Amino acid sequence: MGERTEYEKGDRAPNPGVYTEVGEARSFHTEIQNPKRITMEKGDIFPETSNKDRKWKKAEKARVH
Repeated sequence: MGERTEYEKGDRAPNPGVYTEVGEARSFHTEIQNPKRITMEKGDIFPETSNKDRKWKKAEKARVH
């Protein structure tokens, strides 16, 4: 079993890095305009996203179109 790649409000960051919001359907048709980006340290708690259908994902693993 691998490490989770998407996180919700209240989850703890597994590793330090930059995390960005991703939508529930990761398709180029539903690209998020101006997603939030945050810098986290290991163990920091993820904040609220801009909308309830979004999650946090490490920036280098998030699809960028």
